[in-house]
Amino acid sequence: MPTHFHKKPNKYVSHVQLKVSNLQNSLEYYTTIIGFDVLEQTNTTAVLTFDGSTSVLSLEEIPNALPLKGGQTGLYHFALLLPTRKDLGNFIQHIMQQNARVGAGDHHVSEAFYLNDPDGNGIEVYADRPEQNWIWNNDSTIYMTTEQVDVRSVLAEADGTWSGLPTGTVMGHIHLSVANLNETENFYTKALGYEVVTRYGNQASFISTGKYHHHIGMNTWNSLGGIATPENGVGLKSFTIVLNNEMEAHKIKENLSKIGATVEQFQDAPKFGGQQAFSTIDPSGIRIIFTIEGA
Repeated sequence: MPTHFHKKPNKYVSHVQLKVSNLQNSLEYYTTIIGFDVLEQTNTTAVLTFDGSTSVLSLEEIPNALPLKGGQTGLYHFALLLPTRKDLGNFIQHIMQQNARVGAGDHHVSEAFYLNDPDGNGIEVYADRPEQNWIWNNDSTIYMTTEQVDVRSVLAEADGTWSGLPTGTVMGHIHLSVANLNETENFYTKALGYEVVTRYGNQASFISTGKYHHHIGMNTWNSLGGIATPENGVGLKSFTIVLNNEMEAHKIKENLSKIGATVEQFQDAPKFGGQQAFSTIDPSGIRIIFTIEGA
């Protein structure tokens, strides 16, 4: 599996923070079905891990939480990238044994399986095909599609050794439900420095750095002209992007200030994802936290 896409100098998503309605129900799902362990827990929050030290996902219980509803912006899904196709086979074998509801899509660049947590938050678990098999077009866009997954072929890779998410799992990408595709695409490309690598008509766009097939996806399928998920609604609380260094952080802060976007400093840096530099809100009301890894 190509691993350099989720390291510097790429601007990759390192962590996703979700709001849930019942922490215990969510923990049961994320540990039993998805394969996380609990790194830290309070009465209302949990930091999840797969290796005993790294976290790519954390949960926060919202009292009297409002359920997900259509017409709101926020999370479409977050995507856990497994190191190998064998790991994906072991995962599929495991969720079949658990009778979990699952969808699937072969995107040519990757093979993906889709689930929903107890609150309806979307989850993708996938493995990338070898980078040399990806097809780049002359206009610097990448060929992506959605076909039927050859599940038998994926299962044939399994060796029955599933014991939770494997070491080497990363947050492969995040896919957002946005209100206005052009406005959001401009924000991520012009202010944050991403490149568009493919579009699905005028309804979905995929962006990355370093020629990955996508670090961030965005679509308006259920959220065109929509409003942000309320503070007391389940869904995405924030996601974290890792920056290279203080210089890049300074440049992005300048870009955000120029377009009138919020730039907020943080005192209480989370324990995951390096030094917390600042946060902003994208055009769809989604909070992005920026960190500088290893700083």
